[in-house]
Amino acid sequence: MRRVMTLYESSIGKKVAMAVSGLLLVGFVVGHMLGNLKAFQPWDGVGMHPLDAYGEYLRTLGYPVLPEYGLLWGVRLALLLAIGVHITAAFQLWRQSRSARSSSYGKARPQVFSYASRTMRWGGVIILFFVVYHLLHMTAGTVHPDFEYGAVYQNLVAGFQSPLIVAVYLIAVGALSLHLYHGIWSVFATLGAQNPKVERWRRPVAALVSGGLFVGYAAVPLAVLAGILGPL
Repeated sequence: MRRVMTLYESSIGKKVAMAVSGLLLVGFVVGHMLGNLKAFQPWDGVGMHPLDAYGEYLRTLGYPVLPEYGLLWGVRLALLLAIGVHITAAFQLWRQSRSARSSSYGKARPQVFSYASRTMRWGGVIILFFVVYHLLHMTAGTVHPDFEYGAVYQNLVAGFQSPLIVAVYLIAVGALSLHLYHGIWSVFATLGAQNPKVERWRRPVAALVSGGLFVGYAAVPLAVLAGILGPL
């Protein structure tokens, strides 16, 4: 444990912590998107809608060995820990970078790196606020006037009837995609994969993952707004 803490105190250790926690969060984001896309899965009108069945599966995963919601809450706590590590490491690296710049005779960084850094910071803030809103909207139902427990598909359709809410959602997804693009692009370097064969794939992979996630997440609210996905 002491070695881990010693490593974390260095800038390299903080970057590794950001990279590893970021990869865990990317895995969740991909899985969540695939779950959302079940809204498009054909339904024969009998039993639960596939999206509702997916929600029920998550709630009862591990039951009866674990209580209902047991494994789901375990995953949620792990994600909260990953978010906490990611934000803390990012803030500490930003402070270190700011402190170093103030004592480096005013030498400016290249514009592209300054832009990427600013984008990552503000994108992260936007994402954090949106995650809180999204949980209150679609999970807790606190800010969802038509929320019904267990009716995942109906909640989704009702929640995206407002063009304003869809616009907010798309802005947040855009910020997430841009954040992931820069994050995936840089994680290769952080984890030591900088040989020429890997280097050539950094940007294409980052663009493919971030672009695919944007399309996947944007598809559902836009389909609701367009009437492709409607009430059951």
